[in-house]
Order: sequence, then C-alpha cells, then structure tokens
Amino acid sequence: MATAAVATPEVLRECGCKGIRTCLICERQRGSDPPWRHTPQKTHRFIYFSDTGWAVGAEESDFEGWAFPFPGVTLIEDFVTLEEEADMVQLMDQEPWKLSQSGRRKQDYGPKVNFRKQKLKIADFSGLPSFSQELVRRMGLYPVLEGFQPVEQCNLDYCPERGSAIEPHLDDTWLWGERLVSLNLLSPTVLRMSRETPGSLLLCLAPSGFPAPLVEGMMAPSRSVPCQEVEVAVALPRRSLLVLGGAARHQWKHAIHRRDIGARRVCATFRELSAEFSPGGRQQELGRELLQLSLSFQGRPT
Repeated sequence: MATAAVATPEVLRECGCKGIRTCLICERQRGSDPPWRHTPQKTHRFIYFSDTGWAVGAEESDFEGWAFPFPGVTLIEDFVTLEEEADMVQLMDQEPWKLSQSGRRKQDYGPKVNFRKQKLKIADFSGLPSFSQELVRRMGLYPVLEGFQPVEQCNLDYCPERGSAIEPHLDDTWLWGERLVSLNLLSPTVLRMSRETPGSLLLCLAPSGFPAPLVEGMMAPSRSVPCQEVEVAVALPRRSLLVLGGAARHQWKHAIHRRDIGARRVCATFRELSAEFSPGGRQQELGRELLQLSLSFQGRPT
C-alpha cells in the first residue's frame, strides 16, 4: 500500500441521535443535561492486563491489588503498520459517512438487518471493501481467529468535537457468531466493560510484583464484589486488534465513553455468522450466500 496523509474531515453540524441518545451537537441545541449525566457510575474500577488475562483493582481504589480472571479478551498490538493505517482511513474517507447515534458516523458493509424481527435483506450487500482482504487473511494467522470468516464490517468514526461515544451493549447473537473483532485506528482509547447481572465476583490477592503471570485458582478467594458495581477498563492502543469471545462477548457489555475520545478515532468491526447460519444450521443456505458475497471483497457501503 502507498503511504497517504490522513486528514480529519470537517466536523458535522448535524447529528443522528434518536431517543435518549445524545451528542454534544444536539445537547447544545436542546440546552439541557444529557441523560448520561444521571446514570449511576460503576463504583469499582479494574484494569485488564492482556499479558495475564486478569483484571486488577485500580491504584488507590478499595480493591487495589485484588484481581479476578477475565477470559475472552485477546489484544493484538501493531496489527497494521502506520502506512497501512493511513491508506485504509484515506480509502474510508473516499466513501460517504452516514450520521449515527451518540456523535458517531458509520459505514456499513453488510446485510440490512432487523434484529427485533429477526429478518435481513441482502439486496444491497455487495461484500466487504477490497482493502479488507489482506486484513482478513492476516487475522487467520492467529490461533484465536482460526477459521474466522466475517460477513459484516462496520466502520465507525469517533470525534471529540461531536462528543462521540457508544453506550454499554451486547452484540446480537441471532445473526452474529462467537467472535467480535475490532481494529482500532488513529488514536488510542479505552473499552469499558460492565455487567448488569446479579451475583458477585470472587477476588484473590494479586501476588507481589504483578503483572507477573497469574494462575487461576492459585489462591482461595478472599474478597468478593457485586458484579453490578464493577467496571473493567481495557486499554486499546492505536493500530491494535481486539477479539471478544466467551464471557467477554456474552456476559459483559462493552462501551466507549465520551471522555476516552481525545482525538479522531476510526474503528472497523468485523462479525462472523452464528450457528444458525453456519453449515448444519437452520439457515445455512442464506449463510452460504452471505459468505460468498462478503468474501468477494467488492463491496460499497450500504
């Protein structure tokens, strides 16, 4: 790929917010407090360490030095080069960005889906963009992404001037499969993970000198903390690839807070098919058609 300069597009003066979601643009127009200001904050913050797979209590917190295993998160740093990053963002900016909620803009490469009614349309879907072919090939070199065949790519554009964010959520499981993969471009950020289910997390005392490798079950749990009061912060370096699976995919909601967007950030999220659309599933034929379209790499945003 040839190196290209990346310019930040002019900040939009409109927003795509609906319902309770807001951004800086519509908040200024309404002149009222945004709903998120009244949302209770998580009481206890833990930091995820990718080299150990554990979440450890933040410094100077009530649980400093205490830890619990946090499976299902894989972080691959420097997945693309600076030159590849610049080229990809330049190619994205040549296509139209659509207004989205909470101050974001988006480009969708995938079928039109109504998740509530569990219906989809593929008439306008022509595949993933051509520049993603090398990305998908490279993903398959990592054991955690063995056999990964994405049928959707969603590009999201975050900008601090718009107050961009994404609320805590779980991705759909009717159409989308086990692994969620996201490439973080242009600036670092933090993924905030939380749970709304009742119950408690059992903690053990992290050994001296952490982050040395921890072994699950190495010490009997000595403390517990309510799940609903915990936030796990996962630092996402620039040009890193994040993979969520297992508990991190199905039990923990993920979010990007407004305060964690300090400069323009672009992410490309890739999703694979669920078992229902895979070989042997009830809608395997439709799944096969989606894969054939997706992996043609001839797509334009829908």
